[in-house]
Amino acid sequence: MNRKYPALAIAVALISVPNAFGNIGDARKLKFYHTHTQKQIEVTYFREGDYQHEELDQLDQFLSDWRNGQGREIDPELMDILWEIQQATGSRGTYEVISAYRSPATNAMLASRSSGVARNSQHLHGKAIDVRLRDVDTRVLRDTALELKRGGVGYYAKSDFVHVDTGRVRSW
Repeated sequence: MNRKYPALAIAVALISVPNAFGNIGDARKLKFYHTHTQKQIEVTYFREGDYQHEELDQLDQFLSDWRNGQGREIDPELMDILWEIQQATGSRGTYEVISAYRSPATNAMLASRSSGVARNSQHLHGKAIDVRLRDVDTRVLRDTALELKRGGVGYYAKSDFVHVDTGRVRSW
């Protein structure tokens, strides 16, 4: 997939400015297990001050709609949020993916079955993921995501997962 990132974002990423989680130029690695496909992936999606396009393309495929195989680019900021959660919690665990990108057909089907599915879900735009983190309690995962104030956070206690997205800051 052809990726285009704003020049400003790239310029900022290239500057090694310390932040709460180390230098911006540090490598960022994530591990995922998809609960529906049983596939696993480990990627270093950011290194040497830049997003790694090949790794992001692999994530796009891995996080595609598991019901029909359709995919789209996943927002790299979503990966940054997940990485920041791991840094804040000290986790070395694997993210268990329940849902990531949803095609319009899948989202419409789910919305017809449940009032809890947004008709214009962030999942449709590659900006949301529903996850657990193997070595972190989902309540702690939720609380950490909320503290970041980087987007939407939903907590589904009965299903034991947390929704994280790069949309406006909100929670449910």
